[in-house]
Amino acid sequence: MGKGIEELTTTKYLIHAQINANGIVEKPDVVGAVFGQTEGLLSNDLDLRELQKTGRIGRIKVIIHSNGGRAKGEIVIPSSLDRIETAILAASLETINRVGPCEAHIKTIKVEDVRAVKREQVVNRAKEIYKGMMEKVTPESMKMIEEVKEAMRIHEISEYGDEKLPAGPSIHTSDAIIVVEGRSDVLNLLKYGIKNTVAVEGVNVPNSVASLTKNKTVTVFVDGDRGGELILKELMQVGEVDYVTRAPKGKEVEELEKEEVMIALRDKVPVEQYFANSKPKVQTPKVEDKVTLMRNVLRDLEGTGSAEILDDALNILNEVKVEKLYDELKTANKDAYAVIFDGVVSQRLVDISVSKGIKNLVAFKSSEIVKRPDKLRIITVN
Repeated sequence: MGKGIEELTTTKYLIHAQINANGIVEKPDVVGAVFGQTEGLLSNDLDLRELQKTGRIGRIKVIIHSNGGRAKGEIVIPSSLDRIETAILAASLETINRVGPCEAHIKTIKVEDVRAVKREQVVNRAKEIYKGMMEKVTPESMKMIEEVKEAMRIHEISEYGDEKLPAGPSIHTSDAIIVVEGRSDVLNLLKYGIKNTVAVEGVNVPNSVASLTKNKTVTVFVDGDRGGELILKELMQVGEVDYVTRAPKGKEVEELEKEEVMIALRDKVPVEQYFANSKPKVQTPKVEDKVTLMRNVLRDLEGTGSAEILDDALNILNEVKVEKLYDELKTANKDAYAVIFDGVVSQRLVDISVSKGIKNLVAFKSSEIVKRPDKLRIITVN
């Protein structure tokens, strides 16, 4: 093949194969076997001679060593075909069983993504260049950069709904949204790359926001004061809320640093749990009443695939999907008293519940429990 065509080939992958031959073979023997024994095996579109003529595979490279009457080496084939075609080509090499007069065995070792290697090189070099740039930035330049960034954030802010509410640019396209109190909150979160926000601009929640919450996953992010709770309760009356998080006590969302924002969003809680934690503890029900109440809770959970972890007064501490229940119990609150779930009691759940001091497991069914501890009550309805 001419060198000009090879240079025009945009190599995407490198096929690496290992060859072992029961005799002395040379490079031309190997190349001849690769072309000759794959010919007619695949469709014309994947015929090696045609692929090389059109530059879709590059020059086949062979490194071969002979020792003790045997030959061993490596075959490398550059490919500009797509992933599937390259994989088929790599597999076809393993059908070769002779090289020249000798029996041979070829095994494809790996297919290397050349672009991935190049991307890694680009990223590493970009880091070096960026570091060099930053070392030369003066305090005055940094101030200018921040001013430009601030101007860009203000430019980036958009409007939502008939009320023209301040919002991030992703509010229309994101499946999850963050509801905040005011324009300054939206701007502050934009500063940290959070673009799926909308502000209610007051305690009275606009209709457009109420409607938006009904088909999105909604996190309400409010200030750490009384006003934030009022907005949350109003939004729950007219819309739907999935999660709640708050700024640290005495702080507002608009003044938070990046780390404080990220911690607050990481520590968001389901809205039911938020209100359960904020309710005053009610008087603990009597034991016989508790069993009835727990069975009632179980009936409410039927068909949901959910589990609730309750305290001694049967307040909800947490709600999770049944498949995540075991992992949740590993870090269960010391106040956990009962676990009620839409599922089957297993020995595994019994063991973790006992280790966490839980007193009741409530479910529709129970599997065969070999070790049934005295301190744990298992309540089923079937």
